[in-house]
Amino acid sequence: MQDLTVTLVQANQIWEEKEANYRNYSNILKSIKQPTDLIILPEMFDTGFSMNIQLAETWEKNASLDYLLELAAEYNAAIYTSMMVKINDTIFNRGVFIFPTGKIETYDKRKSFNLGGEDKYYTPGNTETIVNFRDWKINLQICYDLRFPEIARNYEIVGIPKYDLLLYVANWPTTRIEHWNILLKARAIENQSYVIGVNRFGQDGHNLLYSGNSSIIDPLGKIECKLENQMIFTSTLSKLTLINTRISLPFLKDY
Repeated sequence: MQDLTVTLVQANQIWEEKEANYRNYSNILKSIKQPTDLIILPEMFDTGFSMNIQLAETWEKNASLDYLLELAAEYNAAIYTSMMVKINDTIFNRGVFIFPTGKIETYDKRKSFNLGGEDKYYTPGNTETIVNFRDWKINLQICYDLRFPEIARNYEIVGIPKYDLLLYVANWPTTRIEHWNILLKARAIENQSYVIGVNRFGQDGHNLLYSGNSSIIDPLGKIECKLENQMIFTSTLSKLTLINTRISLPFLKDY
């Protein structure tokens, strides 16, 4: 059993400017003052939540993926975020979890944000991705997925919960930020899991405002941190807290 140190990066993304975003994240990450296991960047970290699929690169030749691999190696930490990816003629909003070793696992966003036109440009995924990292089982999610509890349902398999940490990366606007706050807590309580939501900050190319509110929620629904301005924050998740919560309140076995 080991704890997991996580770093939340709540950035003001530069609209559709990949190189500028790389420089921005590199500058922000310089303020990390302690070793960390996992660095989490907002959804579509390199472009913002854009429908300009001309910016999508292939998986085999991808500058953004190369940049993330460099970050993972430099900080000896895993990275989770999402970006647009072109596979043949299909475009995905693809979550990428990069291990410090360079190993990559992926998750394609399953719930398209139709209100924003995402369904017209991106193909939804149809499978769950749970990665095993540092003795933690981590369920990967992206933004609008948060509204659909059924795709994040935790339960026991042979007496062991399916996952321990639920990760959301997002571009979730200020107009609906209270929904974000409430749903993150709900996912933690109902799944007896840590939940982390990393949202962007600032204003996008459509003049939508984002207030961040990136958060860490413990398995009882208690907010361990909430970020309001552009910033970086590092915290350690307690595996003992997770285990003790599940022992004292053994609700997952009833699903």
